[in-house]
Amino acid sequence: MNSPIWKVASAVGVSLALGGAGGYWLAQPRSGETPAVSVGQEASAAPKALYWYDPMYPQQRFDKPGKSPFMDMQLVPRYAEGQGAQGDGVAVRIDPGLAQNLGLRLASVTRGVLASSVDAVGVLAFNEREVAVVQLRTAGFVERVYARAPGDLLKTNAALADILVPEWAAAQEEFLALRASGDAGLLAAARQRLRLSGMPPALIAQVERSGKVQPNLTLASPIGGVLQELNVRQGMTLAAGETLARVNGLNSVWLAVAVPESQAGSLVTGQVAKARLPAFPGEVFAGKVDAILPEANADSRTLRVRVELPNPQGRLRPGMSAQVSLQRSTRQALLWVPSEAVIRTGRRALVMLAEEGGRYRPVEVRPGPDNAGQTAILSGLEEGQQVVASGQFLLDSEASLKGIVAASLAEPAAVLHEAEGQILAIDSQEVTLAHGPFKTLGMPAMTMTFPLANPGLMQGLKVGDTVRFAVSQTDTGLRVERLEKAGSQP
Repeated sequence: MNSPIWKVASAVGVSLALGGAGGYWLAQPRSGETPAVSVGQEASAAPKALYWYDPMYPQQRFDKPGKSPFMDMQLVPRYAEGQGAQGDGVAVRIDPGLAQNLGLRLASVTRGVLASSVDAVGVLAFNEREVAVVQLRTAGFVERVYARAPGDLLKTNAALADILVPEWAAAQEEFLALRASGDAGLLAAARQRLRLSGMPPALIAQVERSGKVQPNLTLASPIGGVLQELNVRQGMTLAAGETLARVNGLNSVWLAVAVPESQAGSLVTGQVAKARLPAFPGEVFAGKVDAILPEANADSRTLRVRVELPNPQGRLRPGMSAQVSLQRSTRQALLWVPSEAVIRTGRRALVMLAEEGGRYRPVEVRPGPDNAGQTAILSGLEEGQQVVASGQFLLDSEASLKGIVAASLAEPAAVLHEAEGQILAIDSQEVTLAHGPFKTLGMPAMTMTFPLANPGLMQGLKVGDTVRFAVSQTDTGLRVERLEKAGSQP
């Protein structure tokens, strides 16, 4: 009874199966045909590689895939932004959550003046500009030596020795005789003779006032300070011009500071120096840099800096040691980043610049002086930018593996100076020109031989041609950068 119904159902099922299979077969593209794309769908194009590179040597780029000439490995493609798995071609992209887990720390590029401080050690010494030398202007004999010895502290006009000068006795007697005669002209001549014989004006006045011969001279220290030398003994015979004593003043002292040559470039004369001495704890003695001596110590690689310190009370004694702080601030504001953010490769310096969207890219910078954990940036960054201060080496390694190389800083364009002239001789290396004046250099017209920047400049030119040319200043002199016939279009 159910047999006809089952047969009908079986026939319908077979028909449906055959229809589905036929439809699937018909839907498949024939050989040489392009698959159909439904409305609203877009064909997914294969990503296009910008270039290929070796992750171990990312600086070298290749225009087609293949095996690396440096390592036993295949070259890796670099895709444009948004294509392929490599991501951006100029930056490393890190998920913000992952960046926090990696411990990345950012710092802002700030602007401020350089307030540097160089700390060094120094030793006090005598001020060699404050020296008095006692000499005898005429021959004599030492009659008395006062109780003095080298190293004694002397006051101004402290007596050193009494000298008998026989020549002065005769000259003084003549002077007193003319004084009694009342001849003013002869008296003036006699007084001049006393001065020329080396007699001090104070002694001449004493002779004239007392009317008695004064053949003895008391040598005294002209300044207060330390008696460095005393070459006088009782009974000695002295010759004219002989040095008898040397006194060094103590109104100020010199502080000789040994500064490492790596820090000496920021020093200038006149800058403030502060000294602290173990002999006077808690006290600070202020002075100024008097001179930066021109020769460095080859053994310690230090430069000697001379600081002058006032010493009104005479407490600072030569030979004492001191801790010195040399302070300086610049008027021009500089850009600053943490010193730890700067990656120094030996040939150049880099920082990892943080951008929007978790992107980080290496940027070459030109670093300046360091101060208190900060490094000045002379070029390569702008105020307000963010740099990576912690974790930058990890990002730099990732950038290197992906072939991301920081662009080099542009060198400043050379300034060209133009003139006109006539070719007297020319070859691939140099040209001799009878040229007119260089107005921008202030150089008059003359005949000179200039090196050529490249041999191609001589093409189409010969001796006798009138040319228009431009030169640049190099370390070895002027060099021709442009050379063309006068009247031709550049």
